[in-house]
Amino acid sequence: MTLKIGLVSISDRASQGVYEDKGIPALVDWLTLAISSPFETVTRLIPDEQPQIEAALTQLVDDEGCQLVLTTGGTGPSPRDVTPEATLAVADRVMPGFGEQMRQISLKFVPTAILSRQVGVIRKQSLILNLPGQPKAIRETLEGLREEGSVTVPGIFAAVPYCLDLIGGPYVETRAEVVKAFRPKSAIKPQA
Repeated sequence: MTLKIGLVSISDRASQGVYEDKGIPALVDWLTLAISSPFETVTRLIPDEQPQIEAALTQLVDDEGCQLVLTTGGTGPSPRDVTPEATLAVADRVMPGFGEQMRQISLKFVPTAILSRQVGVIRKQSLILNLPGQPKAIRETLEGLREEGSVTVPGIFAAVPYCLDLIGGPYVETRAEVVKAFRPKSAIKPQA
């Protein structure tokens, strides 16, 4: 089974063409480097409007069959930042560890990371994760932090393949030099 990933960039100005969206290209570039299994993407560029975000997430999971949906943008404290509310509104279950880990990583760089409201949820057999809006922060939260070649703070993507296993998604392998997927030994499939 090929992994299908929904990518949603949430930005009023980028969706209106005021400036070029950088979130989806950053996600595609990183996923191409990190995932060694076959995958395909379905993208959406939408404004910070809760009904539109909810509709996009629902459509990507229910109609498109995405097993993983990554959003970028709209997670701050301003009144227009409603991505977490939209994500929680379509959720079956909340996965709080993902948001906690993203904030822990970002706090290594900026004290305002505590203002981020990113969440992770499960809808049906899909994992939905709210990522930061800046390409550098997207990479850091997915990949983790390294010092002298070793991972000092794990990125959230290390847990994504095993989470997908547990919710009935495809078996996903990663390139360890980018991010090493963690699975218990009993859940590791021999390489073909």
